[in-house]
Amino acid sequence: MKKALLIIWIPVILSGCKFSRSVEKDLISGLTSTGRDITCEDVYLEMYGEKTSRNSFTYGETFFIYFNDIKGFASENGSVFPGLELNIMDSNGDTILRAEDLYEGYADGISFSPLVLSSDLTLADPIHSGGKYKAAFHIWDKKGSGTFNSEFEFEVVENKKITVKPKNTSYTEVYLFSQAYNRVVADNVIEFDDNIFIIAEGLKGFSEENGKVSPGIQLKGTDSKGNVILSYDDLFADYNDSEIDASEFSTRVSANFRLTGMEFNNPLQCVVRIWDKKSNASLTISTGITVNSMIK
Repeated sequence: MKKALLIIWIPVILSGCKFSRSVEKDLISGLTSTGRDITCEDVYLEMYGEKTSRNSFTYGETFFIYFNDIKGFASENGSVFPGLELNIMDSNGDTILRAEDLYEGYADGISFSPLVLSSDLTLADPIHSGGKYKAAFHIWDKKGSGTFNSEFEFEVVENKKITVKPKNTSYTEVYLFSQAYNRVVADNVIEFDDNIFIIAEGLKGFSEENGKVSPGIQLKGTDSKGNVILSYDDLFADYNDSEIDASEFSTRVSANFRLTGMEFNNPLQCVVRIWDKKSNASLTISTGITVNSMIK
């Protein structure tokens, strides 16, 4: 499908002063941009090194927005001084995330040409799956009056490669996390020798006694040939009842593993079962994982 854009350029003359305004809208993604005395050759989103018109993302993914060949800033000694503010609003219109100026560190200005401004956003807490949001980017000239604004609406969904079966429990998020890259693994592709966490957040429904819970965590992993790669009956076996704080457990609980120095056949099927030793509550997480590289 070809990308569709609607572009309007409006020159206006008021009180003898000439200024310009522009409007651009991507009819696929809904990305809308408006400029006043600042123009931009191209505004686009990028993921995994490629342009995208998506407006639905998996929890934990990261997108970049680029403002390519942006012009109209006042210049001092060959440099310009842009500001870039980011706001994320939820479906109620409340701002849940704000970065007041992503270019505040450029006290001496920016001199490269053509000028490209950018921002990235990782779709994780306080953003959550199942939610609808609006991203608003405001660019302004710190030495002049020009402004440029872009915004678009998007939704965040759960990772469809992860199956979750709750029993008398509830949760807010379940996801994979890479320690080596310090990010959520949204595509279920990992590397050998990376410490991978299977994480559940907001887990509730476990019996509490004096602010403590008694969970067990089982981790099983089998490759495509049926070989058992991971087998842990209870990662909490060494804990006693007084060692698991209920509030900490509810905030985040995880099982982690690292694959090193072994023969392996993709994909790895992982199953994590978190259960309550004092009731029948449990949460079972199943997911297929592909190992991207061979043994190092």
